[in-house]
Amino acid sequence: LSQEELTKVEDKVIAELVEKQIANGLKGVTDGEFRRAYWHLDFFWGLNGVEHTQAKIGYQFHDETTKPDSADVVGKITGENHPFVEHYKFLRDLVGDRAKVKQTIPAPAQFYFELIRDEEHIAQTYSIYENKEELFNDIIAAYKQVIKEHYDAGCRVIQLDDCTWGALADDGFANRFRDDRPLEEVRREYAARCLALNNGVIEGKPEDLVINTHVCRGNFASKWISQGGYQNVEDELLAGENVDAYYLEYDTDRAGDFKPLAKVGKDKKVVLGL
Repeated sequence: LSQEELTKVEDKVIAELVEKQIANGLKGVTDGEFRRAYWHLDFFWGLNGVEHTQAKIGYQFHDETTKPDSADVVGKITGENHPFVEHYKFLRDLVGDRAKVKQTIPAPAQFYFELIRDEEHIAQTYSIYENKEELFNDIIAAYKQVIKEHYDAGCRVIQLDDCTWGALADDGFANRFRDDRPLEEVRREYAARCLALNNGVIEGKPEDLVINTHVCRGNFASKWISQGGYQNVEDELLAGENVDAYYLEYDTDRAGDFKPLAKVGKDKKVVLGL
C-alpha cells in the first residue's frame, strides 16, 4: 500500500473503533494507536532531530525479542509540527462532543531510555549533545511544544505511557547499564532523572489540561520484561510525579502488593489494572 492508501484504511478502522467505544459508554476515547507501528517509537520519530534507526538487538522480553527498530538523535531535538497533532485533530472531529478525546504519548523518560538503551545509542546521543543537562532541556522543550500544539487544537487529556518505572523497579536494572555501583544508588539516580524529565514537561501546563500516566510493566506477545514491586520507585513515581492520575498495571505478582499506594497524594486518582 502507498501511504495514502494506508491512511484511508486507518481512517476507516479508527472511525469504527470510535463508534464502538462510544456505544460501550467509554468517557475517554482514543484512536487505539492504530496509526502506529509501536506505541512509543512512532512518537519519537515524529520529533525533529530524531531518526528511525535499527538497534543491534530488539527489546528483550522473557522468551521473546522484538524487531530492532529504534530511534537516534541526529540533530537538536525540537517538537514543532509533530504528526500526532494531525492524528489528534482527525480523532477530535470524529468524536465531537460525545466524549473526551484522550491522546496517548510515550513519557519523556521513555524517550530518554531509548537514547541510552545501549553503548551505541549513548555514543550517538552525546555526539549531538555535550551533556545530560542540554539533552534534558531540549527533550522537555520539545515535549512542551508538542503538548501546546495539541492543546491549541483542543486536546484536554494527555496520557504519558511509561515503562521506565517498571524497569527501575526490577533488581536487574543496574546490570542493563553495566553499572557496578550498589543497586539502590543506581536506581535512585535514574529514578531522579526520570522524575525530572516527566515533571519538567508537566510544569506550567494549563490548569484545564489533565495529564495522566499509564505505567506499563512491559508486555509483548504475552511475554513480560520486568518485575519488582512499586515500593522500589514509590517515592519518585507515586509521591513525586505531578500527574493528575495513575493507571497502574497490577495484574500479576510481579507488580508487588498495594502498600506503595499509600504514597499517592490525596488530590490524585488511581486506576488499577487487575
